[in-house]
Amino acid sequence: MALVYKLQAFSSFSVSAQNYNKVTSLITNPICSLHYKSSPFTEKHSTERYQRDRWLYQDQVELSQYQSSPCSLPSDSESVRDNDIALQLPELKKLLEVLKRKRESCCGNDGDGEKCGPGNVFLVGTGPGDPELLTLKAVKLVQKADILLYDRLVSNDVLEMVGPDARLLYVGKTAGYHSRTQEEIHELLLSFAEAGATVVRLKGGDPLVFGRGGEEIDFLQQQGIQVKVIPGITSASGIAAELGIPLTHRGVANSVRFLTGHSRKGGTDPLFVAENAADPDSTLVVYMGLSTLPALALKLMQHGLPANTPAAAVERGTTPQQRMVFAELNDLADKVAQEELVSPTLIIIGKVVALSPLWPLSSKEASCLMEAV
Repeated sequence: MALVYKLQAFSSFSVSAQNYNKVTSLITNPICSLHYKSSPFTEKHSTERYQRDRWLYQDQVELSQYQSSPCSLPSDSESVRDNDIALQLPELKKLLEVLKRKRESCCGNDGDGEKCGPGNVFLVGTGPGDPELLTLKAVKLVQKADILLYDRLVSNDVLEMVGPDARLLYVGKTAGYHSRTQEEIHELLLSFAEAGATVVRLKGGDPLVFGRGGEEIDFLQQQGIQVKVIPGITSASGIAAELGIPLTHRGVANSVRFLTGHSRKGGTDPLFVAENAADPDSTLVVYMGLSTLPALALKLMQHGLPANTPAAAVERGTTPQQRMVFAELNDLADKVAQEELVSPTLIIIGKVVALSPLWPLSSKEASCLMEAV
């Protein structure tokens, strides 16, 4: 099976006492981030994460003895990540064997002697955070899956819907810490599918909007695995609706454009598209653009977008922890910094923002703005 072969090095990997203690300390004393207590999502070393994934560490540590006291945030070295994977590998192998035997048993009962085919992989979008925005198909799959590989921006409320017999595996990525590389995620999906499991890959928003779903589909289909995509409400649509912002509006914005705030290799200036994106008749929605917002705003204005263009930045949109900043484009980055917004934050730029009932200008001023541009 792919996981066993591709990650075989971990099975003989010697976990040093120092690194073992680092990993188990993360489990017994989950890392606290500045904003963790109010986060609706899975923080990388949160108590919720290890509670959900506790089956992976059964032989290493008793997870019932959690500490509720504040804890410091150590650096995430590559050795901690590698040792964490090494600790998980025995239980992953056990699960693969159980699934394989289950499939062989079911095939044997059919009496036709044919070899069973692989299981299916479902890429499921969970929307921007509000569990009530899930589709019916998504809910059904979440409840019947054998194993679910979930990202950081799948909300805790959504994960509460997972069936009682399912196994959860965190594969989230944050800036500076990838619990699994994309290649490792590919191999995990393939391994469980080859074992005959119903595999659900849970992604925040929509799987095919900045979710790397296309890469996973391409890899799995090349290996002969059937992949089905269950769309989710992408953050642009969900959050804009929450704020009463029409992404397009007759006479105001005739198109909408989704941008990523990060380059593929994590560069600090990925906004090479700003020259073509500075269109006053279009709406811009920027994903993952919190750290590059000052550069983006400046570049858009340099390429002709008016400095007084209405804009909004929304942290943790559609969840009870949602926070918003409304401002004109030239002031947005400063106000976001003042409010100390954190990831995930979605940025919406365009005249349509002034149509929101939450826009700080009065209705009369907003109407004048629409007429002036």
